[in-house]
Amino acid sequence: MEYISTRNNLDHFSFKSVFLKGLADDGGLFVPKSFKSYSKEELNKLSNLSYNDLATEIIFPFIGDFMKKEELFSIISKSYSNFRSENVVKISNLGDLKVLELFHGPTLAFKDIAMQLIGNFYQYHLENEQKKINIIVATSGDTGAAAIDALKGKSNLNVFVLHPHNRISPVQRRLMTIQEESNVFNLAIEGNFDDCQNLVKAMFNDEKFSSDINMSGVNSINWARIIAQSVYYFFAYFKIGNGQPLSFSVPTGNFGDIYAGYLAKKLGLPIDKLIVATNKNDILHRAISGGDYTQKEVKETNTPSMDIQIASNFERLLYDIKQCNSDLTKDIMSKIKNNTYKIDSPDLNEIKKNFTSEMLDENETIEMINFIYKEHQLVVDPHTAVGIGAAKKLGLEKNCVVLSTAHPCKFPKAIEDAISKTEKLPDSFKYVYDKEEKFEVISNDIYKVKNYIMNSI
Repeated sequence: MEYISTRNNLDHFSFKSVFLKGLADDGGLFVPKSFKSYSKEELNKLSNLSYNDLATEIIFPFIGDFMKKEELFSIISKSYSNFRSENVVKISNLGDLKVLELFHGPTLAFKDIAMQLIGNFYQYHLENEQKKINIIVATSGDTGAAAIDALKGKSNLNVFVLHPHNRISPVQRRLMTIQEESNVFNLAIEGNFDDCQNLVKAMFNDEKFSSDINMSGVNSINWARIIAQSVYYFFAYFKIGNGQPLSFSVPTGNFGDIYAGYLAKKLGLPIDKLIVATNKNDILHRAISGGDYTQKEVKETNTPSMDIQIASNFERLLYDIKQCNSDLTKDIMSKIKNNTYKIDSPDLNEIKKNFTSEMLDENETIEMINFIYKEHQLVVDPHTAVGIGAAKKLGLEKNCVVLSTAHPCKFPKAIEDAISKTEKLPDSFKYVYDKEEKFEVISNDIYKVKNYIMNSI
């Protein structure tokens, strides 16, 4: 399969190049030039597969000659061998709603599902390479921990994680900063997640710097993460759908997880609506409901993984809406950069064919956690509560699956505010509070960040 950039559809790339580069040199995101969707008959053949077998079938067409199919299956099996759920994910009933629990991996967040796979992809690639790769990641909380766990101790690579200083939960931070492996570096940036993300993009776009350090990235913009995340949409549908289209409500920050659902729909999966669930940093809700894509100041909330105003993966959707016209996409991204973009009516109507949206503020989130606990004796993390609340506000509970993105123990204050008690860490994670943290506080300055990285490799 060949890939192109959303800002230049003339140059073609292999999956290997797309995976290692993460971001295109022109600043665009990689997308497949074309792909085939599944027929009903083909979907039926996939419906009874185990998670690992299903993942192999879904992912393999996208990776070309990167590896053989049997090698892919072996890597997938290895990647998910330490998950606490037999089928990688778990489905819970919540009245009319279903909850797809994605947090049974080694860092208690959905990011593990893609990141463990990516870590082993790197290891596979580097077995025969002499040059070390330096992976740079921005995180709003969960991505960093998942990346570190997947990449720590692996030979021929370093991982640098940028997180917003004092803007993530203590558990989220500690899962990153207690790691002792010499190839792990934590940078606490004095700013918000968008600042961290902009620093990473700036480093990617600096061709000399990125080439000199052999830079790679595993943020949600990496296409390998998108295809890995699309698998659980298929798995949930085969377990729940009964031949009827399902809607999915997705707590959304960077638009990567919900874009994976959109990819699943384009691949032929019977999906009705994809619900973009946001907190009061509601740029995506404003965009999808009324076309307003004005960036505002990022506000701190009890759902920190959604404290984002720049949803990078939204570019992939805009490229699709513009009928794969890279020039038009480039123009839109320029307007977004200058904060002058508004989605016009024809494009908005196209988006609404697949997406709807809703927002919950902090009080509503706390109330929803409390409601779910009282009604169903289930404790959910605040991001999941936003996903549930959005589906309820829209009246789409029937035939709807909410993606549960993190274990509630990662957000003790929100849980205590809601139900007057905290959700304890699983016993196997008690070590998180016993180890010394290691991180560097750095100002939001590209030159200081670059110097730190150059002096560390």
